[in-house]
Amino acid sequence: MGKEEEIARIARRLDKMVTKKSAEGAMDLLRELKAMPVTLHLLQSTRVGMSVNALRKQSSDEEVIALAKSLIKSWKKLLDASDAKARERGRGTPLPTSSSKDTAEAMDLSRKRPELPRTPSTPRITTFPPVPVTCDAVRSKCRAMLTAALQAVHMKYKNRVRSRISNLKDAKNPDLRRNVLCGAITPQQIAVMTSEEMASDELKEIRKAMTKEAIREHQMARTGGTQTDLFTCGKCRKKNCTYTQVQIRSSDEPMTTFVVCNECGNRWKFC
Repeated sequence: MGKEEEIARIARRLDKMVTKKSAEGAMDLLRELKAMPVTLHLLQSTRVGMSVNALRKQSSDEEVIALAKSLIKSWKKLLDASDAKARERGRGTPLPTSSSKDTAEAMDLSRKRPELPRTPSTPRITTFPPVPVTCDAVRSKCRAMLTAALQAVHMKYKNRVRSRISNLKDAKNPDLRRNVLCGAITPQQIAVMTSEEMASDELKEIRKAMTKEAIREHQMARTGGTQTDLFTCGKCRKKNCTYTQVQIRSSDEPMTTFVVCNECGNRWKFC
């Protein structure tokens, strides 16, 4: 097995540990990586750095964290060295120092290239948000608010992903997993499905029974009232309603009408 295949294999095993939230055996894999002469090309082709960093963030084992940090630090030096070489090459090749007229005349002028103007390299952002460049209190507060808003979106996305993983791994809901695997439910569909839509048939029946029971209790709690079709329920859009009128304001003002839907149990007030 080649070096690249070996590193890719270790990266896959580390990814599985992160998915399972278990660092058992991680130290052995990290020690293997420590002993390997890893190049920048191998880091880019196997993406092992991302796997090690993900394990470092998740693990609570101090030894695993320390060894992962050590590996990442040593690999970062490779990247810094590569950047330095690239910047050195960007400065252009120095012209010959010989003052010989014959040598200068023998040079192939057609192969000369005009030196392009150097543009300042864009600094890499290593933290989010970037280090503040202002001492203005208002701007700093605005930055903090924007950061909090972006992190809230991030957490909402993670919660939606966790909801789908939980439903797909549910042993009582094999139909959902089977429908996704066979293509009956497309990735686009499961991305927008609600918890109710992903639920198993058994859970759907339980929720349906609970809804019926809640409607029945609402209807039993209703005292008196007159059945009518003059009102349309804003929830189920049906007109099977019952209303009662109560004087809750002063006697010279009209009575307040309370309406309940006999179909879904929805209640509202009509003044």
